[in-house]
Amino acid sequence: MDNSTQIIQIIANIGIIAFVVAGMAALGLELTLKKVIEPLSDLFLLIKVVVANFLLVPALAYLIVVIIPVGEGFRIGLILLATAAGAPFLPKLVQVAKGKVAMSVGVMFLLMVLTVIYVPLALPLLLPGVAVNPLEIASSLIVLMLVPMAAGLLVNYRYKELAALLQNALSRISNYGLMLGFVALIALNWRYLMATFGSGAIISALLLIIGAFIIGWLSAGKDAKTKPVLALGTAQRNIAAALVVAGSNFSDPDVLLMCMVGALLMLVVLMITAGLLGKRNHGN
Repeated sequence: MDNSTQIIQIIANIGIIAFVVAGMAALGLELTLKKVIEPLSDLFLLIKVVVANFLLVPALAYLIVVIIPVGEGFRIGLILLATAAGAPFLPKLVQVAKGKVAMSVGVMFLLMVLTVIYVPLALPLLLPGVAVNPLEIASSLIVLMLVPMAAGLLVNYRYKELAALLQNALSRISNYGLMLGFVALIALNWRYLMATFGSGAIISALLLIIGAFIIGWLSAGKDAKTKPVLALGTAQRNIAAALVVAGSNFSDPDVLLMCMVGALLMLVVLMITAGLLGKRNHGN
């Protein structure tokens, strides 16, 4: 690896870490325990959310990689995406879809916390024969996601005005980190990204997104305002967690590439879908 490549790799790592840490801290700074707990009083809803995200979506990913032959790295990346739930982007998607934003906050928080517990336990079972260190996965997720979010919650609880100031600054840092990290990763891996066309990676990721959306939609029942929360919340996987695990536990670049492909497709597909749902719900 030459010096320029090493520098770009360092920039990519800094960008992704800034995106994850600053984003989690910013999320904590705008949350309160009341916001988190109130929407989670419906036990039946919680069971449906957990089953959809941690049983049905990973099973769907497993089915997809059986039906569509993809390389080992892409297979690992897709299963990793399927196990990582609780995207910080969910409340914005639900707002665009004119669903229950307060409920989306509680669902998002629950899924993010459970992801930190679930991923280190599930990956070794879902990827037999692949060397995975559960303790390393758990420690990276706790340090980079839960600790910053908990710190943000504490600051917001004690110092409201400071929390408001920090939240805006950290949100910007997270957004800039994501852009910087993705640009650097694309610069490093653009040849590999081009190779994903025709590899089955793109269609696999699309099937996961669409299938997960349907799983969430059907699990929501008849409540029109709840459907966008569960459908979008199940389809939008936790890219931050997936990138952390992929970057620190797998040397195969295809694992990270699949996470990037999934992230880009989710951003486009789910924003368009949320907009369509918003028009539909507004008409109702």
